Amino acid sequence: MKRERYGKDQRIILTLDAGGTNFVFSAIQSNREIVAPIRKPAHPEDLDRCLITVVEGFDEVIRLLPEKAAAISFAFPGPADYTKGIIGDLPNFPSFKGGVPLGPILEDRFGIPVYINNDGNLFTYGEALAGYLPWLNKRLEEEGSSRRYTNLVGFTLGTGFGSGIVLGETMVLGHSTGGAEIHNTLNPFNSQWNAEEGVSTRAIQRIYAEESGIEIKPSLMPGDIYKIAKGSAEGDNKSALAAFRSFGKSIGGSVANTLSLFDGIVVLGGGITAAWDLFADELFAEINRSYQDYRGNSFPRLSYKVFNLEDDAAFKEFAGGGMTAIKIPESGRQVVFDADPRTGVGMSKLGASTAIALGAYAFALQQLDQS
Repeated sequence: MKRERYGKDQRIILTLDAGGTNFVFSAIQSNREIVAPIRKPAHPEDLDRCLITVVEGFDEVIRLLPEKAAAISFAFPGPADYTKGIIGDLPNFPSFKGGVPLGPILEDRFGIPVYINNDGNLFTYGEALAGYLPWLNKRLEEEGSSRRYTNLVGFTLGTGFGSGIVLGETMVLGHSTGGAEIHNTLNPFNSQWNAEEGVSTRAIQRIYAEESGIEIKPSLMPGDIYKIAKGSAEGDNKSALAAFRSFGKSIGGSVANTLSLFDGIVVLGGGITAAWDLFADELFAEINRSYQDYRGNSFPRLSYKVFNLEDDAAFKEFAGGGMTAIKIPESGRQVVFDADPRTGVGMSKLGASTAIALGAYAFALQQLDQS
């Protein structure tokens, strides 16, 4: 299995988590970070400064390595032609307008292969191979459950709204490098907006400003609004709580839409997951609510129940299931099956940056082995 094989691989891969606010550089060997993460401001509005930052970040990591790296592999937002390393027009990186050949630039500079992919894809891949799925399956085993999960969908909650899908041990990549562009699905509360307008830093800022009757303050980050909601900072407490409730409901809509097409576990990562206690209730209420047909009949939104895997009591129910025995007429045999289809949502066990780095590491080794 890739999970075990990559955990013993001695090749070193340079990694980068390229967020809209910060860049996080590191290096991975045998599924472990061997360099403490180096953070630098992204400078998304200034292409020259941004590219210089990328080169300087990798230079700093290289100086700390015991031997030469085999490749560079990192996450960068799309749209992009990831195969050729060309980054396109990005909402959160306005200086990249018109396309930038970032992969070839770095290959020429460092003389090793460069692999770039979507941050949501790599986050989910890292969680599937070395993070949430191994943790979940081990805990299910400890609970005495026979269930094991191999499919995972990941959502990143931060400056923007990203996603990725892993089936078995395979990262889903679209033919147009758009395997899980969740942010482009329609917003359930405003059909003129996309989903990211409800699940992002700016969404929390917008709702807080609207509810409290003030101008939007870009400097007031979700962490600040969280403190206001918890009463540990000055501000409009009710408006802060409303911002996170709206955020949770928006995530719940996107998770439910995804799970209507994809049967797997959901893992959330990114800085805003720190506010889980303020948005989780709305998230699960939206996922597990009913809908009606034109006659007024109610039906569950999904064909299976979605559990809060961060809640110990809910996890025990999730692990226990509903094993049922059915007798087969005339044969005397019986079939035992789990009569309660279900899945669950939990939070990253690695942290988004580490998961992305491990996903980038595994992706690079996969590509090197195929070349």
